[in-house]
Amino acid sequence: MKNFLVKTIANAGALAVAIWLIQNITLTGDSTGKKVLTLVLVALLFGLVNFIVKPVVQLLTLPLFILTLGLITLVINALMLLLTSWFADKLDLSFHVEGFWTAVLGGLVISIVSWALNVVLPDGKD
Repeated sequence: MKNFLVKTIANAGALAVAIWLIQNITLTGDSTGKKVLTLVLVALLFGLVNFIVKPVVQLLTLPLFILTLGLITLVINALMLLLTSWFADKLDLSFHVEGFWTAVLGGLVISIVSWALNVVLPDGKD
């Protein structure tokens, strides 16, 4: 449970940095509290998408992973971010990613920040 909480916090932080840095990734809300709640819900949704969908996509694209020396991972991360944006729209959450290239850049930022936060935050394996 502690590991799940740490990963959710890392996802929320990484998404917040991507929203802050990239103009076409938006999170809107009436108040700061509503924005924070939406960010946490989107982080949970992003974690769920990465837990359920990403392994299947990685397995199906294994030959491309080998052929591109892992660069296909950037495309997969972008697709996971776009899928999260689509689900957020369906769930009436005010999070949106505008376009594929924005998602590629956002996926790169999220990967780097998430990695850094997971290094700094405790992993719960006490």
